Amino acid sequence: MSETTLTTQTREKLMGVSTATLSTALFKRGLRNQFIQEVSPLDPEKSNMVGEAFTLRYIPAREDLNPITVFQDPDHPQRAAVEQCPAGAVMVIDSRRDPRAASAGSILISRMMVRGVSGVVTDGGFRDSPEIAGLDIPAYHQRPSAPTNLTLHQAIDINVPIGCGDVPVFPGDVIVGDGEGVIVIPAHLADEIADEAVEMTAFEDFVTEEVLAGRSIIGLYPPTKQQSKDDFAAWRKRRGR
Repeated sequence: MSETTLTTQTREKLMGVSTATLSTALFKRGLRNQFIQEVSPLDPEKSNMVGEAFTLRYIPAREDLNPITVFQDPDHPQRAAVEQCPAGAVMVIDSRRDPRAASAGSILISRMMVRGVSGVVTDGGFRDSPEIAGLDIPAYHQRPSAPTNLTLHQAIDINVPIGCGDVPVFPGDVIVGDGEGVIVIPAHLADEIADEAVEMTAFEDFVTEEVLAGRSIIGLYPPTKQQSKDDFAAWRKRRGR
């Protein structure tokens, strides 16, 4: 991965917005397929996951090239990826949407946690998932999977463009995860998407309060009435947002 382009300010903004809001902001720009499919957090109570993508790609395993002895090679792509993924990045794994064999287990993810990696995502499954859920690192997968990755997956590439859950992921794209799932923001859009999402979140928080207090959504959401816009401006002033 090249030198980071994700600023501290943008990271902090993305920590406070939802993947739903980000999806809408991306849709406004014509990007319809950025939410990784069939991936859920092992612990939905963890705070948002934000970081630039560092990728690992699996292909279907060819048995004669994928015995358990391959792990003795210090340059094995899975092991190398764990040691090379930069602090603050998110490891994104292309497991071909196949959770029958694990993409990784608790020891490798513990190593990434200790190294300061911001999170890990696979469109397959993790083994040792109860232990991973208890680690201080956000992790997302399709479902638990006990067999080693070697039984079905062959690690082949590090930090190349991949597909994860039917979404294209390029190294350096900004990855955001929350309690619902994971979304991919093209790197060049990250700052403006973060700014817009913060504004959208403030407005939606205001709308939620009004709706729970009994107000109709007509003229409020979207704010087609001037009164709604005036009320939102007053709310922001009171809340300091």
